[in-house]
Amino acid sequence: MIHSDGDETSIARIENCELFNVGQGFKLGRYAIHFHMIGTVHKSYVKGNAVWQSYNRGTTIHGVHHLTISNNVMYDTMGHTIFIEDAAETNNVVEYNLLVKTKRSWSGLNTDQTPGSMWITNPNNIIRFNHAAGSDRYGFWYDMQDTAIGPSFSTEVCPFGTKLGQFEGNVAHSNGRYGLRIFHGMMPRTYPCESISFDADMPDDPYHNNPHITGWFHDFTGYKNKRNGAISERTGDLRWINFKVADNLLAGVEVSILEEVGDDMAQINGALIIGRSQGNSEEALEAMSPKGFFGPRSENYTVTNTSFYRFDFAGAAAISTCSHCWHDAATDSGVRTIKFSELYFDDETVPRRMRYTIPWRAILYDVDGTLTGMGAGSYAVPYWEHLIQPECDGT
Repeated sequence: MIHSDGDETSIARIENCELFNVGQGFKLGRYAIHFHMIGTVHKSYVKGNAVWQSYNRGTTIHGVHHLTISNNVMYDTMGHTIFIEDAAETNNVVEYNLLVKTKRSWSGLNTDQTPGSMWITNPNNIIRFNHAAGSDRYGFWYDMQDTAIGPSFSTEVCPFGTKLGQFEGNVAHSNGRYGLRIFHGMMPRTYPCESISFDADMPDDPYHNNPHITGWFHDFTGYKNKRNGAISERTGDLRWINFKVADNLLAGVEVSILEEVGDDMAQINGALIIGRSQGNSEEALEAMSPKGFFGPRSENYTVTNTSFYRFDFAGAAAISTCSHCWHDAATDSGVRTIKFSELYFDDETVPRRMRYTIPWRAILYDVDGTLTGMGAGSYAVPYWEHLIQPECDGT
């Protein structure tokens, strides 16, 4: 544990060490490596270490900023492997780490019972080129809090609305649920603690003009996860760029619900989505009938410049609709429109492009004809007798 009076009052450089059989379960704060309530630590780092068989997390970032954690291997840990604790921590750099076999624990927080190899409670951190595999639940879990919590509690720190630092080049595979999970939500905005609002006549008033800030997620790879490659819930203007997903049992990428977003804001752009690769077990995937993209139960989402391959088995399909609408509490009878453009489907391995789900109300808007083949500006909808009108092409 590294702890002192505040900003730069301690310097800890932990490098090229092996830490085995460490961490004390059921003892608060007794983690394998623990930076605790120092504040700014520009001169400190954790580099090139092996941490394995830990009974209480791998590395904890608690009340510190500008810490570098890089090129470490952390294997067989109980609870979140890299743990950002109070949701007040910012500008930490977590890069080029290999995190394997994160296991459930009943000796920490409730969230340690559904652990992530990386548990991130404030988005304003740099998470890049890490590899998370074999977690009991999640690879990368953005679990945004409404305020800072714990000893850092402050109503003036609002992670749910804070800008995203960097998420780039990360890989997650063979996890028990999701490779990348954004839950309970993420809505970056100019003034994080105020509601989203738009009023051009009052540009400097946070109560009347508080626009979104775009959050960019770049170059994520997620495969062979037992639910999804990536999923988000209650998000704003987040853009998933150049995602590559394959062999996930429920969906490649899933977006559940958007809040306060305008047209052409939240989107997937440049994705490669594969139902099953040649090296995967056909039996497991056929039992789940996965979908490539599972669309939201809200308006204003865009999918563009995206390719689909190998959905040629069981009930699989490239595109599905109304995420989580099989839960009664989340389902209504409203209509949602999703916009598509610049799509590619491998005709030999994608016999079914679309499969609608409850409540069978989604409208898929084909901007350029690449979704339906019916020309630019066409629409695809589920079959209802009242929709068959003379001015519509019913094919």
